[in-house]
Amino acid sequence: MLGPDEQFTVLHLSGNTPKTVKVVEVIALLLGPRFSTDVVTVETSDHARLSLKLSYNWVFEVDKSNPEQAAALFSVPDFIGDFCKAIASRVRGAISSQSFDNFHKNSATLIRKAVFGTDEQGKIKNRLLFKSNNLVITNIDIQSVEPVDQKTREALQKSVELAIEITTKSQEAAARHEAERREQEAKSRLDRQRIEDEAEVERSRKELLMLLAASNAVASTGAASASAKARAEAARIEGEANVTQAKLKAVAQQLATDSQLRALMSEQETEIEYKREWNALEIRKEKELAEVEAEKFKSVVDAVGPAILATVSLATPAMQAKLLKGLGLNSHMVTEGHYPVNLFNTATGLIGARKT
Repeated sequence: MLGPDEQFTVLHLSGNTPKTVKVVEVIALLLGPRFSTDVVTVETSDHARLSLKLSYNWVFEVDKSNPEQAAALFSVPDFIGDFCKAIASRVRGAISSQSFDNFHKNSATLIRKAVFGTDEQGKIKNRLLFKSNNLVITNIDIQSVEPVDQKTREALQKSVELAIEITTKSQEAAARHEAERREQEAKSRLDRQRIEDEAEVERSRKELLMLLAASNAVASTGAASASAKARAEAARIEGEANVTQAKLKAVAQQLATDSQLRALMSEQETEIEYKREWNALEIRKEKELAEVEAEKFKSVVDAVGPAILATVSLATPAMQAKLLKGLGLNSHMVTEGHYPVNLFNTATGLIGARKT
């Protein structure tokens, strides 16, 4: 709100294209970014007058917290007219030292270089700062370039047509020259390729002959090696067969020997078993016969009695023979009872051998 002693300040700014002073009246200063358009008339070093229509992008860079920078915004009443005049002056000064042909070819670069300047490396800057009110020009656009008078326009038209014709013919000549050059290069490449192919064919033929010779040598060596290997393999197989046959013969002989040994052992065991059983039968038979003889002798002795035995022992030999014959005895022996005698063997000898 305005105080009692305050009032609006009306700004009178330049407007229209080209710029004219005090055309626009405003009470609010816009900080941007915005753009303005102006028309500048320039003259080249060869006295060609041209009308340039330029468009500028601008913005105020102000620290709103700094009152001094905020007050500086209003230090230039007509900032649009001021920066348009400053830029137009720079452009006219830069173009006045250039020929029309050079300006026509490099207009954008020359104008940007004149407005923004260059840095230490010679590169064109991208901004122009007006320190009085912190106004910054961020870009410049060349919308059109037109000659001022009719003669210059016609001369420019002819120059453009001539340049187009020259450029066209130059391009045609360059294209024709390029086509001829490419044709010559293609022909030379073709000839070189043919020579390289022939050399490659000869090289391949040489390699083929070498490979054939090597193949024949390998075949001969392989045949000899195969024959030697076959003979060695046959000898090895024959040796292995002989060894196997010998092993089989040894195994067969061992089997035959083992079979004979088992048969002999079986026969001997059978014979031993037979003799063992025969001896057992003989022993049992002799034992039973001895028992029978003993029983018989006991029966005879019991039947005779002691009295008869005493009579026999006192009788004459002739009488003893008769008595023994009557008793069925062949001989007799009288012993004391205190001294035992092997009656089996003694009796066997006395009564004679057993008849079978």
